[in-house]
Amino acid sequence: MGLQKGSIFLLSAIFASFFPKLAFAHAGSRGHVLLLPTQLYIAGGAAVVALTFAVMVFVVRKPLAVQYQISQNYENEAKPNYWLSFLSLLTLLLLIWIGITGNRDPIQNLLPLTVWVFWWIGFTMLTALFGNYWAVISPWPILQKLVSLIIGVQTGRKRSFEKAERWSYWPAVILFFGFAWLELVHPSPMDPETLAGFISLYVLLTTLGIIIFGGEFWLKNGEPFSVFFRMVGWLSPFYLKRSAAQKRMVSIRIRWPCGGLLRSDSLPTGGIAFVLLVLSTVSFDGLLKTFWWLSLVEKNPLEFPGRTEMILPNTIGLGITFLVFFSVFYAVQRLALWLNPEVQQTSSFIYSMIPIAFGYHFAHYLPTFIVDIQYAFIALSDPFGIGWNLLGTADWVVSSSYLMNYDSAILIWYLQVLGIVLAHVGAVVVFHLIQLYQGRNLKKILMGQLPATVLMIGYTVFGLWLLSTPVAGWCTCFIYSIMHFTKSSETM
Repeated sequence: MGLQKGSIFLLSAIFASFFPKLAFAHAGSRGHVLLLPTQLYIAGGAAVVALTFAVMVFVVRKPLAVQYQISQNYENEAKPNYWLSFLSLLTLLLLIWIGITGNRDPIQNLLPLTVWVFWWIGFTMLTALFGNYWAVISPWPILQKLVSLIIGVQTGRKRSFEKAERWSYWPAVILFFGFAWLELVHPSPMDPETLAGFISLYVLLTTLGIIIFGGEFWLKNGEPFSVFFRMVGWLSPFYLKRSAAQKRMVSIRIRWPCGGLLRSDSLPTGGIAFVLLVLSTVSFDGLLKTFWWLSLVEKNPLEFPGRTEMILPNTIGLGITFLVFFSVFYAVQRLALWLNPEVQQTSSFIYSMIPIAFGYHFAHYLPTFIVDIQYAFIALSDPFGIGWNLLGTADWVVSSSYLMNYDSAILIWYLQVLGIVLAHVGAVVVFHLIQLYQGRNLKKILMGQLPATVLMIGYTVFGLWLLSTPVAGWCTCFIYSIMHFTKSSETM
């Protein structure tokens, strides 16, 4: 038995020695879920969502007091700080320069680590906790000021042309689809020079958007990440409130998590499409390396062909996933309106999709983030690759030992399941409260909620299945299989 265990750990060490270099491939490590009775967790998650609906039906039968409908007042969003915005713009330009001139290895270049780890994963999670501070530090407000100064044209207000409102949120949809395509489909989204080129193009498009549409309209409805972080900020238990008498006086207030979603205003069709695109994107991210998807496009999942060969099927798949989500949402919404004609604001259901999108964002990226954040701090300590050690982290040795530990793997799985289930619970609560606010007949309100609740339960099952189903990349699964066998041997 001792020789057998020694051989097992030797094999594990050999494969684990290669893993840190593989960790920065964009995918959540999901091999550990194969060790668990995941069907029980999936059934339990669905039951929790259904039970939440039942509890809300019996406990909350009247609309909340007016003061809890936060968005009925003026927007409580943070205003940009132009000094921080200027610093942010300089940082962005510096990162582009590092991407072009720095190390071509993505785990040693600060640009891809900042974009994919610090910003896209880490900052999104912080926004859900502490509010939309992207509005404070975003580089675009100072860019708007600079463009206005250079071209001598006032870009602050929306341009007055007849069909401007019809464009509301649709530029954000188009640009976010391009971002998702880069992340999920492009053969080398981590390549520093490639990423620098895409970001430079995006800065140019943002400048053109500010000039053509006006900064006010573009930064509120056209720039996708301003829209994205504003919506994620609605999940936060913290928000900023300005004094009615002194508009410059700002205080930090506390509300229930997801309280910012209790909104009386209606999202236009473009806004609905944007939320569904975010949700469908993160869902397809979890789907594109599953055995089911690869078999569907006639690829051998045990011999993953690489991203280049998958460009066409994944591009089509990304578009189809969005269309499926949009169609299902529209069908459920129409059915809910038929069951409860009192509620005429067809966008009220969409607010409950935002916590679900974030919940799966958190669950999907968590394992990758734990490893890649170490690379990010190493690169941040020596941003130019010239031997600096500004943060004392340049000599860190990246550890992925949590992948070899049974208890930590189980903990990660619990956190992923908790993130998805709590997101769906929040969605059920938000939708119920909005429906109570908009309608008066309790029986019709409950009937109108049934289709949406069934959809949320179904997506809970789908999301947990995505986390537990096998994916291409057998190395991780093999390591966990060895680990599981070792643990079983110890109990014999």
